[in-house]
Amino acid sequence: MRRKKSASVPPPVPFSPAAARAHRAGLGLTPEQVAEGMAAHGVRLLPGHVLAWESGELRPNEPELIALARALWCPAAHLMDTRPVSLRDHRIACELGQAAVAERTGTTLAAYRQAELTGHWDGDEDQTLALADVLHLSLPELVEATGRGEALDHLLRQCAAGRWQPQLRALARIVPAPADSLAAVLAALHQEHHVPTHWGITARATPPPTLDTLTDRFWYLLAAETD
Repeated sequence: MRRKKSASVPPPVPFSPAAARAHRAGLGLTPEQVAEGMAAHGVRLLPGHVLAWESGELRPNEPELIALARALWCPAAHLMDTRPVSLRDHRIACELGQAAVAERTGTTLAAYRQAELTGHWDGDEDQTLALADVLHLSLPELVEATGRGEALDHLLRQCAAGRWQPQLRALARIVPAPADSLAAVLAALHQEHHVPTHWGITARATPPPTLDTLTDRFWYLLAAETD
């Protein structure tokens, strides 16, 4: 009987064979030289592994990808086949291990591992700020990577439709920005929602912003407020 795959097993590391080939060719390195360079970073394997990665036959694991990036003198993110989205992807792009991130954010290793597996971060405001700093995350990237996007959407809808003041503290836990900046943005969103002329079209002729537009507008106003 075939075993079911465990839900706790992370997906494969994002990897672009074409990018790996291009970086090696650009440096004029042979697979043997790349393997030697990786060995200097603690990962020993045969040159055939390098060729298998470049052909797409195999995929490197996390330590192998980081060692490959260092051997090719490029950021690990340049060898990924998609932009970093999850906590794990951002961490690998920064070439950090789980223990290093846990230590720098003041969380336990077990808690951080759980956050990567579930896609939900439960750190407090200081830990969340530290996470953004360690992984070089913008505020939108932080909310996306910590699984707080739906909560943000829900709060913004409440703020636009009703009183925004009671939602300020909850919003600050999701988006670690200065409270006065968040207050100014929420007040503006509330006003724009009820006075559509602020969106540049005649009042009453335009429905209130959709949820997607509301979230995009929130990030736009917050960026302008904190510049």
